[in-house]
Amino acid sequence: MSASSGDFAIAAPDAALFPAAGEREQIDDYLTRALARAQERVCAGPATPDLDMDAFRRELAGFDFATTRPLVELLDWSIGVLEHGLTHLTHPRYFGLFNPAPTFPAQCADRVVGSFNPQVASTATSPAAVALEGHVIASVARRAGFPAGAGGHFTSGGSEANYTALLCALTRAHPAFTLEGARAFPGPPVFYTSKECHRSWVKIAHQAGIGRTAARLVPTDGRGRISIPALQESIAQDLAKGCVPFLVVASAGTTNAGMIDPLNACADLAARHGLWYHADAAWGGALIASERLRGVLQGLERADSATIDAHKWFATTMGCGMYLARDPATLTATFQVGAAGYMMSHEISHDPYMNSAQWSRRFLGLRLFLSLASAGWAGHAAHIERAVAQTAWIRAELERRGWSVVNDSPLALLNVVPPSALGEPRALVARVLKSGRAWVSLARFEERDVIRICVTHGETSAEDLAILIETLHPSG
Repeated sequence: MSASSGDFAIAAPDAALFPAAGEREQIDDYLTRALARAQERVCAGPATPDLDMDAFRRELAGFDFATTRPLVELLDWSIGVLEHGLTHLTHPRYFGLFNPAPTFPAQCADRVVGSFNPQVASTATSPAAVALEGHVIASVARRAGFPAGAGGHFTSGGSEANYTALLCALTRAHPAFTLEGARAFPGPPVFYTSKECHRSWVKIAHQAGIGRTAARLVPTDGRGRISIPALQESIAQDLAKGCVPFLVVASAGTTNAGMIDPLNACADLAARHGLWYHADAAWGGALIASERLRGVLQGLERADSATIDAHKWFATTMGCGMYLARDPATLTATFQVGAAGYMMSHEISHDPYMNSAQWSRRFLGLRLFLSLASAGWAGHAAHIERAVAQTAWIRAELERRGWSVVNDSPLALLNVVPPSALGEPRALVARVLKSGRAWVSLARFEERDVIRICVTHGETSAEDLAILIETLHPSG
């Protein structure tokens, strides 16, 4: 049926885009069951992609978007493509990067948010969502040891959170930066982080307009941690050259090796020179959940800001980062613009679009809220401690077989070198990936190739660990 008025008619909504309620429910139920069956197959199958990409590209070319297909058929096709065309982070033998299988509460949050689809840019349009995210951020900040009144916001990931830290540090270093950019400084602005840092910092320097060479990649101490003497020397040299230091970044869980920089020493040095101190704890920051393990993060509480990714060891769905700010006023000073009338803002000082790099914002905080509210800090602590214990078991089994562990991380990450009889790490990683039985990666630690093994999956079993060991070091 369509409405009509005078010379024109208004068509009914397209049934493919907006099906009737009964049909939606049927398709939703079907999708739930189909995803569950697919995940069972993923866990029983290879951890690596096995899709014929040439055939897939030919098939993909057939979608001209002129001919339509039933949604259920398309859902089955999409599930099949992802089932065979991805490295499976949800596979229990994915010992890979820092993005684990997501918790079930976080997955539920995605479905809820997708249904309501709020725009979390202002308190006027999404007051409950903004308040919920603020509550979660404040809770995480307190758990990290930040003072009362600390705040921050959710981000798309660690790169955005780190970018936020850099902009806040520049703004505090010279208030005119907000209007004049790097021209406000009497010399080139520079900042310091370990050469083992996440390489997003180099891109961030480029994005901020201060140039990639502004990122001073400081040598390590030979154990994968930033060298404090080298950091001191780098700052002194820059001051002598007329550069303007403004930020020290300490890593709490380096990507290659899971190493934690000397956080207190970095804080001391930053304070001595009046520099912003940021802790990039995108992965390792989750240790705040564990009363037994959180001591390795001593010094995090002194940071002006910190990055913690909920989609890493807190195991929410991608992408869900957090930026924690000791003084939330720095965010307002950095990001506030003239109020946009169409935003109908009620509380401009609390509006995310006035305090972050993003404008349009997805409601991310429900993912971590549901996980924390259902499992608590204790549940997340158990998840983290279990991964650390499994890592210790892997270490012991490999060392018993003559392997060398070359990093000394308190986190769930090993850098290992096989016995010479098994070949070089690069070839061994290629063999493991070709087998599909597990996923590990090649990395560099202190200028040598290593095999990187990180326990990420909350349901990895003892049998999975045994299969990993057998795949790395066949008994035959």
